[in-house]
Amino acid sequence: MDLCSLIDRNAAFAPDKPAIHFEGESMSYAAFAARIERTASALKIELGVSRGDRVAILSLNRPDYLVLLYACARLGAMLVPLNWRLAAAEQLFILSDASVKVLALEQAFAAILPELEWSLPGIAVVGLDFDPPRGLAIQPLLTRAGSNGRNPHTDLSCPLLIVYTSGTTGRPKGAVLRQEALFWNGVMSQHMHNMTSDDHVLTVLPFFHVGGLNIQTTPALQLGATVTIHARFAPDAALATIERERPTLTVLVPATIQAVTDHPAWATTDLSSLKAVATGSTIVPPHLIERFVRRDVPVLQVYGSTETCPISIYTRLGGDLSREGSTGLQGLCCEAKIIGDSGAELPPGAPGEIAVRGPNVFFEYWGNAQATREALRDGWYRTGDIGVCDQDGYFWVRDRKKNLIISGGENIYPAEVERVLLEHPDVSECAVIGRRDPRWDEVPVAYVIRRAGCRLEADQLKAYLQAQLARFKIPREIVFVADLPRTALGKVQHFLLRQIDEQSRKQGEVS
Repeated sequence: MDLCSLIDRNAAFAPDKPAIHFEGESMSYAAFAARIERTASALKIELGVSRGDRVAILSLNRPDYLVLLYACARLGAMLVPLNWRLAAAEQLFILSDASVKVLALEQAFAAILPELEWSLPGIAVVGLDFDPPRGLAIQPLLTRAGSNGRNPHTDLSCPLLIVYTSGTTGRPKGAVLRQEALFWNGVMSQHMHNMTSDDHVLTVLPFFHVGGLNIQTTPALQLGATVTIHARFAPDAALATIERERPTLTVLVPATIQAVTDHPAWATTDLSSLKAVATGSTIVPPHLIERFVRRDVPVLQVYGSTETCPISIYTRLGGDLSREGSTGLQGLCCEAKIIGDSGAELPPGAPGEIAVRGPNVFFEYWGNAQATREALRDGWYRTGDIGVCDQDGYFWVRDRKKNLIISGGENIYPAEVERVLLEHPDVSECAVIGRRDPRWDEVPVAYVIRRAGCRLEADQLKAYLQAQLARFKIPREIVFVADLPRTALGKVQHFLLRQIDEQSRKQGEVS
C-alpha cells in the first residue's frame, strides 16, 4: 500500500464526489485517481522516472500539484516543491542539490528556462499550461500515457517530499518526508479538525509550504473530503469563496488573517459555514484570533515545522480553547516535550527547547548527514524553538529559532541574506536582524560595514540583492555602521543588535 491507495479507495467509494474545485471547474475522485494514474505512467514510461527519483514543480497552486504528489507516491519517487517567490539562483541551487530529473513548470515562471538550460541541461521540463521551447507539454504526455504507473516495492516507508527550508549556514536544507509522515500527519489533522468526508476545505496558502499542503489539503483528500484551491491568496477572493462556496475549514497565517479581517467586505461576509479556522507558522497575536471568535468562528492553533510535516502540537475543535496563546497538546500520533541543553525533559513551567518525536517527523536532510545528526537525536527532532509546557500538557511557544525572522509567514534566516551581502565587493562585514512590523510581524534589516574607501549606497546594495534573493528577503532598511556588537571571539551578537536597533528607532536615530 502506498499513499495514493487512499485516493483510489475514495474513488471506489464515491467516484462522482468532487475531490477538487479550481477556477470554476470540478474534478471528481474518479477523475482525480485516473489523472494520477496517467501522470504516473507518463513519468515512468515517457520520462524514465523510477523509485527514488526527484520530480520538482514550480507553479502556483493548481490541481496538477496534487496530481504530481500522488503520482510520485505511486512510483516511489519524490516531489520537490519550489517556492515561486525565490530568485532564480535560489531555485537553481535546489534543483542541483536535489539532482532533480524532471521539472514541472507553469508558464508564469518560464523565465527560469534560459538559466536552467545553461546550468542544468539534463533536467527534463514539462509545461503544465504551455508547450516549453525545449521540453514537453503535459497534455500530449497524458494522451500517450497508458496505465502502467507503478513501480515495485513502493509503500508508506518510501520518501515522498523534499521540502527545502532556509539554512542557518546560509544554504537551504531539504527535509525528506516519507509517505508515512503524510499519512500520520493526516490522521492528526483529522483529529484536530474533527474532519470527515463531508468537510469542504478552502486552501489559499501556497503548496510549496507544508502548511498549505499538509495542514488540511492532503488530509482532506486522503479522507474523501472536497478541497477548493486558490492559485494564490487574495483577501477579496477568499471572502467571496467563503460566502459563495461555503467551505467548512480553512488555514490562515497571521498575515493573511489580518488581510482578510481588514478587508472592507469582512463585516458583511457570511462566515456561517466555517466550523473552524486553523492558524500557526508564528506566535499568533490574540487580537487577530479575537476577530474570528467575535464572528462565532473558532480558531485552532497548530505548531510544527517543515520537519514535522508540520502537525505536531495543536488545539482541537471541541477541546479547550480558553488558554490564551497556547498552541495546544502534543498530537494524537506523536510526542512532544520541553528539554534542557542536556536533552533531559524539564518540569512543567520551565522554559526550554521544544522536541518532537513520531512517524510524522522527517527522515533526514537531503545529502546533509551532519545537519541530520544535529537535528535528530535518539529519534527526537530538536526544533530550536523555545517554549513551556504546563502541568496539564499544554504548550506555549515563547521564542523563535535563534535569529530566525518570520515575515508574513515566510521564514528568513539572516545567515542566508548575510552570505549574499558578503559577496558584494564593497561589503566588509554585515549582520541581518528582524525588526517588528505591524503588517508583516517582522521585516529584515541589514547593518553593513563598508570596505575602506568605498562609497556604497543602500539603493545600490538593494539592487544587487534583488538579483540573488526573493523579494521578501531583501532588507527593508540598510544601515551603514562602523562596527557591530561582538562576543570575545568576534562573533556578531544578533540579540544585542536587535536591542540597539529597537532603541535607535525609539530615539529616532535610525533614518
